[in-house]
Amino acid sequence: MTTIKLHNTKTRKRDDFTPIDDKNVRMYVCGPTVYDRAHLGNARPVIVFDVLNRLLRHVYGDAHVTYVRNFTDVDDKINARAAQSGRSIGEITAETTQWFLDDMAEVGALEPDHMPRATGYIPQMVAMIEDLIAKGHAYAAEGHVLFSVESYKAYGALSGRSIDDMIAGARVEVAPYKRNPMDFVLWKPSDDATPGWDSPWGRGRPGWHIECSAMADELLWKEPLRQDRLSDEAKSAPHVFDIHGGGLDLQFPHHEDEIAQSCCANGTDEMARYWLHNEMLQVEGKKMSKSLGNFFTVRDLLDQGVPGEVIRFVMLSTHYRKPMDWTVEKQVEAEATLFGYISTLEGYEEFPVSLEKARELDPSPEIISALARDLDTYGALGVLKTLRDRNNASQLARDLVFLGFYSWSVLETKVAERSDIKRDLNKLASKLEEVRTVAKETKDFTELDHLKTQLDLAGFSVRMSANEVTIEPQVDFDRSKLKAIK
Repeated sequence: MTTIKLHNTKTRKRDDFTPIDDKNVRMYVCGPTVYDRAHLGNARPVIVFDVLNRLLRHVYGDAHVTYVRNFTDVDDKINARAAQSGRSIGEITAETTQWFLDDMAEVGALEPDHMPRATGYIPQMVAMIEDLIAKGHAYAAEGHVLFSVESYKAYGALSGRSIDDMIAGARVEVAPYKRNPMDFVLWKPSDDATPGWDSPWGRGRPGWHIECSAMADELLWKEPLRQDRLSDEAKSAPHVFDIHGGGLDLQFPHHEDEIAQSCCANGTDEMARYWLHNEMLQVEGKKMSKSLGNFFTVRDLLDQGVPGEVIRFVMLSTHYRKPMDWTVEKQVEAEATLFGYISTLEGYEEFPVSLEKARELDPSPEIISALARDLDTYGALGVLKTLRDRNNASQLARDLVFLGFYSWSVLETKVAERSDIKRDLNKLASKLEEVRTVAKETKDFTELDHLKTQLDLAGFSVRMSANEVTIEPQVDFDRSKLKAIK
């Protein structure tokens, strides 16, 4: 079996991945707060952990991996958007959740096994908060419930900070009801205009951090336990799962707080065995920011005609633990590279047969080896280039699908479109040859130049040698204009 090595934030080194139960590998990744379109940075963890999900399913079997990614659908940002727009909170979160799913599908992400919404797990959160109070790790004050950071001696271990350092370097809410400035909210009161649920502390809503602790425990421990899916190995590590992931910006305080409340509620030394964090995204070397005018969403790019697979390719061209710089140059290079792969497949004579064979192939061993080295996606993309150079269409097709650039149906469609375009271009090339012959005889090159100009404007290059005329589509070709050329 392939040995997967992952950089574990908890140990600060690259560890061999050994699941608690290799028949039930469990991963939880923090998802979005759904109040608006997903910006480009939101797509990075989705793509990174989608690759890890694909790798785990290849190594351990599709039926033996459970992947959970949540939606935060109760949050002050959502409340503010509802007040600003005059729309209901439920209407906003339903719409923005679907936006997120649609946009992430466009960049090739498979949907996780479970996509829980916070509002569906309020009873579990209330129960966990009650347990924390009973064990002396939380306290109620003025309608709030707060976690007592000083009650958990290991607080700060994930990020490597002391409580004093965190107080000095963090923007913490100063409130008279807090015993310690670092104590964080588990439950807060709601007014009549704010979503709320009944609780022992009055009508209110959960804090952000408690959501993930409750949902991860329910879906990766309690639910499998009720279904008797957990092996003896898993049962020997109660309430602990294999991998917890998210962006580096969540390491502190979100993941630090998750660990504290989960370990204290469940009486464990750990919440997850392996913690993975992807680095942040930049645009043209600068942090993405509305004030800098370089802020855009995934949908913005898609609407501009940037294919989802191009976004994915650019993301995977940089290792997940390094800052990812989105540039127009990288976008153009990615589009040209992927276009070349489709051209390779279309130009391979046995491709229709090869495609059927490709479905039965495993991914290239070199790709699995690269991904097993702490998700070396750059190395995996390099393997695709060698396959193109060897003109190995079967394996190239299989690896493109495995890495999430295309589904089989999309790949078939694109190759068919290329074949149709090639037939149209061959007809136009014959016509150009005829027009050129006439032009040489009459010394009138007006029609020839007109056709060449039309093709150029439509995104097609024309090469004319002494014996042959060839027309090739460029990355930005417009097929609709091709039909109009006469």
